[in-house]
Amino acid sequence: MSLFGLFEKRASLENPAVPLTDASLLAWLGGMPTDSGIPVTEISAMNFSAVYRCVSLISGLGGALPINVYEKGTKNSVEHALVDDPHPDMTPLEFWRLTYVHRTLWGNHYSQKIYKNSGELQYLIPIAPNRVLPVSGPPSRANPSGKVFKVTDNAGQTSIMTSKDIFHLPGLGFDGVCGVSPVKLGAQAIGLALGAERYAAKLFGSGNLTSGILQTDNKLTQPQAEMLQDRWQQKMSGLGNAHKTAILDNGLKFQSLTMPNDDAQLLESRRFELTEIGRWYGVPPFLLFDHEKASTWGSGLEQQALGFVRYDLHPSWLAPTEQRITKELVNDQGLEASYDITEILRGDSIARAEFYRVMYEMGAYSANEIRNFEDLPPRPAGDDYMEPTSGSVGVNEPMGSNKVIGSSSLGPSGAGKK
Repeated sequence: MSLFGLFEKRASLENPAVPLTDASLLAWLGGMPTDSGIPVTEISAMNFSAVYRCVSLISGLGGALPINVYEKGTKNSVEHALVDDPHPDMTPLEFWRLTYVHRTLWGNHYSQKIYKNSGELQYLIPIAPNRVLPVSGPPSRANPSGKVFKVTDNAGQTSIMTSKDIFHLPGLGFDGVCGVSPVKLGAQAIGLALGAERYAAKLFGSGNLTSGILQTDNKLTQPQAEMLQDRWQQKMSGLGNAHKTAILDNGLKFQSLTMPNDDAQLLESRRFELTEIGRWYGVPPFLLFDHEKASTWGSGLEQQALGFVRYDLHPSWLAPTEQRITKELVNDQGLEASYDITEILRGDSIARAEFYRVMYEMGAYSANEIRNFEDLPPRPAGDDYMEPTSGSVGVNEPMGSNKVIGSSSLGPSGAGKK
């Protein structure tokens, strides 16, 4: 990994090998400028909790979900060494999670393809996204896609590679070659959020939350002021002194301080920034731990979670990964990759039970298939199917209209057998 380490040194102005257009040079200069005055980079954006949560949520789900490899056009699952164990040191979860981290921050993931002596693809070695510049060129016999990758190493030397050498997972983009960084597109919103967070921190640290001020017309020396402050703290601070009456003499006056309304409204506006960042990544507010408006969509949190998977996680992140793995890693073997999202699409136990009952009575599922969905071991003679005696069975049709092929049963005493 000497050429493509994950934690390379940043570009330097003193390095003549680094062009002034290099993406890492922008990070070295402090990041993309914003109107808030807070420069934003893919790394600094993670300082805002909403960005960190969106990235960790999407990458965590993408890394944890199982990737199945099937014979093309069937549901015959096969083992695939590269997909199941793509890196010599990282676990599969760590590797695939990293691919999503790169895409949610930089818009692209790149890995170098490592081959065995036999020519078989063996491993994928991640490359820092700011080290790679994909360029579309004319197709050729050696490079049918025409895509080439300019990869810069630690010494500033650039190597030209093709899709045979690089596994590229692009995010949403404009040219069909390179994905666009969500952080760069949302830099204004992220910069505003970071600015508001920094201002709020200064607000709390600058003394604007001081409970009050002791005033006197007499001139006090520093030791006298400190002694007066200590005595006031001893007499009036702590639960034991709560609701006591303060007696002031020698012209002392106490003035209570409250937070200015403008500053309080600024703190409230930070909730909007949380929702705004979630909008950039397609993450609903309740998954960012903002439950104030959790009931505004669907019939509850479960419906919101299903909506997130169906309308954001799968089409925006999972499906592109499935198709890219299929196209570049397993297609030449007559295979295709597909995520198993059954687990995160499951409804509650009552809804699942009703669904399984209907599917069993229709003859679509066997008892053992249902047990497999619920992570239960198979039962003897549980692989048989119900067969409707007349037409298809609806939800409200009696179970007596079916007959069993074989001796399959859902329950331990043969319930469901007719």
